[in-house]
Amino acid sequence: MTASSFPLATTTWDEAEYDALQRVIAGGRFTMGPEVKSFEEEFAAFFGSEHAVMVNSGSSANLIALAAAVANPNVDLNPGDEVIVPAVSWATTYFPVHQLGLTLRFVDVNIDTLNMDPQLVEEAIGPRTKAILAVSLLGNPADLTRLASIASDNKLVLLEDNCESLGSKIEDRYTGTFGLAGTFSSFFSHHISTMEGGLILTDDLYMYQAMLSLRAHGWTRDLPADNLIFPKTGVAFEDHFRFVLPGYNVRPLEMSGALGREQLKKVPGLIAGRQTNANLFAERFAGRSDVRTQFVAAESSWFGFSLILEDKLAGRRAEVVEALTAAGIESRPVVAGNFARNPVMSQLNAVVPPSLPAADKIHVDGLFVGNHHFPIPNELDLLLDTIEGIS
Repeated sequence: MTASSFPLATTTWDEAEYDALQRVIAGGRFTMGPEVKSFEEEFAAFFGSEHAVMVNSGSSANLIALAAAVANPNVDLNPGDEVIVPAVSWATTYFPVHQLGLTLRFVDVNIDTLNMDPQLVEEAIGPRTKAILAVSLLGNPADLTRLASIASDNKLVLLEDNCESLGSKIEDRYTGTFGLAGTFSSFFSHHISTMEGGLILTDDLYMYQAMLSLRAHGWTRDLPADNLIFPKTGVAFEDHFRFVLPGYNVRPLEMSGALGREQLKKVPGLIAGRQTNANLFAERFAGRSDVRTQFVAAESSWFGFSLILEDKLAGRRAEVVEALTAAGIESRPVVAGNFARNPVMSQLNAVVPPSLPAADKIHVDGLFVGNHHFPIPNELDLLLDTIEGIS
């Protein structure tokens, strides 16, 4: 088999995206400009939010969303406070929490959904807890309805890392819109691709304006004349070079904005294709004792297909990965597995429970394969045949 029999990710571009790139080239403006602004407006409208801010990656989206929450005078989130996070996620779910002087409080996930266990979230709340950072993993919505209720009852801030779950829904509401802010990634391997890119949705005007400032040096240049962050003088010479927040430079390219506008038009079809494949995947792997698949209680956008090895395959992940690779099937760990096992933890401010059994199981026996927006029945047959061929 070739290395491309079942890749992890494939392009979602066609002539529309290449035409969009040429439009930007012909216009001659390459840094953040009107294409980015239009994409932000269209993205917010599509997902039913008041505001969207585009940045250069989903990781940066997490950073400035958290930074804006810390800066927000209406939000009780300050250095030293605790943020509850799931034990299984990507590195840049955690790093901004630490970088902003906050403390990570880890909770275990549910082995079936791969998302944070709401009961454990409730039990983890203490006097220093001020926020919940919920992650919807591999397209599968976390129990955001219950998490929002827990946050409200305990006067906590709910934030969402939705970078792997663009297009997922709970009833008629998109994930990424349940909290104070929700983040998205538009990196190549995600549901839509703008080369590199990320976005944040929010309905909060202060958050929106703070993020506009934070993504570009913390200055007032990009703020409206009448804003909540800092009064402008009306003199551009002064307003363009006044720094009011400890910001970053995470601005997106104009090309990425133009690409996003074309990609957004395709979202319904891209998600529908992934969901059709998910139905086939469920049929192929139903009733197996050696593989646990992800349980979905709401409408997933199916970033990929997770496999937790059990029974005769438990403890044999290296052997399974070797067989998949030989068959041309790309696979990866379930994001970063149990993140608390990573060496970087010695450098982070974190509270870790003595036992994380579900995260540990995922760390040792978890992997995932890709999903795509086009039909993949042959690829799923190959996956099943390869798993069944491991004696």
